Amino acid sequence: MLRMSGLVEILGETSWTRMSEGIEKVKARLHRATGLLDAAGLPYAVIGGNAVAAWVSRVDDSVVRNTRDVDLLVRRDDMDAIITAMAAGGFIHRSASILGGKGRIEMFLDGPEAKARDGVHLIFSGEKVNSDSPEPSPDVADIDRSHSGFRLIELEALVTMKLTSYRRKDQVHLLDMVEIGMLDETWLARVPLSLRDRLQALLDDPEG
Repeated sequence: MLRMSGLVEILGETSWTRMSEGIEKVKARLHRATGLLDAAGLPYAVIGGNAVAAWVSRVDDSVVRNTRDVDLLVRRDDMDAIITAMAAGGFIHRSASILGGKGRIEMFLDGPEAKARDGVHLIFSGEKVNSDSPEPSPDVADIDRSHSGFRLIELEALVTMKLTSYRRKDQVHLLDMVEIGMLDETWLARVPLSLRDRLQALLDDPEG
């Protein structure tokens, strides 16, 4: 068992400055990446935790959760052009196997020393993330036209993606939406039939 002194050596001192800087780095990476794609005229949509934060903040910014990576929905046919556009901003393309051999994930590292978990991760429009996914990813054109700054995935498409992935962090994001009234029983008719049991389970037990 790790002694407390050893744990302190690993963790270092608590730093509000580092915490704030970490959040700002993710925001900067998001805007750099989307700016590069916008400049190249390439369609995309911001998805994942950043998209949840953007939507939730419209109702209650106290519920917003921070995320350390950037997730973008793109078209596979645009991949060569995306690599070129992102390289112009210093991003390095990497491709890695998904755990369990269920496919590959495409990502961009923010420089040669960057960690994969801090990168820009791509999901392909109209494709299933892996063979077990009950639904394919939405169309990259499904964006919220009222949002400014970057192309934000439309809320219904985001909810569908979160229900499809349904990892613990996806469930937490969805429960946050339930808590502030963004999701309720009326949404059962708005999601694919294959996902309704998952949404109903969250609505039945919002405490998780």
